[in-house]
Amino acid sequence: MATKKIDRRLAAAAIAAAALYLALAYLLAPFFWRHFEHQPKLAGFEATTRTALGLPGDAINVGLEGSEDDVLCAMHAAGWRPADPVTLSSSVRIIGSVVLDRPYLDAPVSPLFYENRKQDLAFERPSGKSARTRHHVRFWKALDAGDDGLPVWLGAAVFDDGLGVSHYTGQITHHTAPDIDAERDLLMSDLARADKVVTTYSVSGVGPTFFARNGGGDPYFTDGDIEVSRLVSGCGAEGGAPQALPTPPKIAAKNALFSWLRSMWRALPSTPQSANTTVLP
Repeated sequence: MATKKIDRRLAAAAIAAAALYLALAYLLAPFFWRHFEHQPKLAGFEATTRTALGLPGDAINVGLEGSEDDVLCAMHAAGWRPADPVTLSSSVRIIGSVVLDRPYLDAPVSPLFYENRKQDLAFERPSGKSARTRHHVRFWKALDAGDDGLPVWLGAAVFDDGLGVSHYTGQITHHTAPDIDAERDLLMSDLARADKVVTTYSVSGVGPTFFARNGGGDPYFTDGDIEVSRLVSGCGAEGGAPQALPTPPKIAAKNALFSWLRSMWRALPSTPQSANTTVLP
């Protein structure tokens, strides 16, 4: 009888511990890390994209403020080229680029959906000789006018580091590197070095994440913030370093802790991606 009472108490304690974990992980923690002090209209937006099949895609991790012309001018100055649309011709060209190991600087990217819309703009920066590996970002116009009266664009920046088969659909696809913060930071630094950024700030994205997977089944980790750059208007140039707007102390502390965890993660041996085969964009 005593053993049964102990078993019931252990079971009750386990249930209570599980309930506490679920409350902290799925209710309190996401609320605690949310911050939209610089762009409150974004508070109701989703934090991840979707594939054509409705699977969770890449996380939103970058943002820009400015007109479409400002975005096009800034990305060009930063060394990022607009991606070709997906057509039969561009699909054949990207296959040839991979198979024959030759450049295709404007290779297309497949569509992803955010707020039920395909990307408005897509850019890439070459990495290596062919389209097998590349930096790329998709952007969606999220707000016609944000706090500064300027359009706000949200994007998902990732690095394609190889080819293989989707873990979910079996389709041939690019595989992406897990460190999406590194890709976010690369794009932001490219824009700043091109003197195209006036101010920078962050807002909440997916929140601190270590073990998420995108629409191709590739793992990724992130501190969960979206880094936003307000661009120079009129295709001009901004002298000096961009002004960084402050973040709440709790977010600064979270980012410091995650930066330490991320440095340890980056120090781990990398795992090679799966098969190197023909690719569809």
